[in-house]
Amino acid sequence: MKNTSITGSGNLIANLKKAEALRVHSIETFGTHDGPGIRLVIFVQGCQFHCLYCANPDTISIDGGTLMSLDQIVAKAKKQKPFFGKNGGVTISGGEPLLQRAMLKELFNKLHKEGIHTTLDTNGKVIDKQTKDLLETTDLVMLDIKHINNDWHHKITRLSNVNTLKFAEYRESTGKPMWLRYVLVPGYSDQEEYLHQLGDHFKNYKSIEKIEILPYHKLGVHKWEALGWKYELEHVESPEITSLKKVSDILQQYFRRVEVG
Repeated sequence: MKNTSITGSGNLIANLKKAEALRVHSIETFGTHDGPGIRLVIFVQGCQFHCLYCANPDTISIDGGTLMSLDQIVAKAKKQKPFFGKNGGVTISGGEPLLQRAMLKELFNKLHKEGIHTTLDTNGKVIDKQTKDLLETTDLVMLDIKHINNDWHHKITRLSNVNTLKFAEYRESTGKPMWLRYVLVPGYSDQEEYLHQLGDHFKNYKSIEKIEILPYHKLGVHKWEALGWKYELEHVESPEITSLKKVSDILQQYFRRVEVG
């Protein structure tokens, strides 16, 4: 696979700051799977991870997508606001939103002025002052944990999980809500000993409201083919119901709420 996600990311962020815009891949209205309630979901472009099972590999490159002004996004959110109800709002997903964290802070501030709830769906790879500033305006974090074991995390994403765990630790220190998301891939992230390690690592976190188990699927394989990239998990099938139940039973020993997505 061509590594296109990191090169030039600094320049991209600088350019976006001047443009007061986000580089957006796509938008979903009336989303119900990316945070509480009904949501406007903005999928941004660019990601540092190269997950073996990525369902949207076309979001990895920072060169794709289109520039969208913050005011355009706020206007869309205001139009949809009557449908948000008590729990809905705007979710920024990806790709990886933290590559555009400076602009996201401005966006979330604008959304809060309109009384709109903000959610950040992230891999937590970047933890710096700009990220911490963004988290001050983030009502809910959905943190994607790819694997608790660093070696396996590297096999799955090509990168370390050290910053992701530091990100979780910082969010916990703020006392603000967080959900964990865990993609269950047979043979890659379903090892019983590591599931217990995952639970043990987070068992004392008070900010975690729940963990979502997301079953692996192959719905994005055609996108890999379109990009001319080799899909390395062609041999892996979706987890069986018995496997999902087993994993759920393990994680229920550590988390107050476990859901299968």
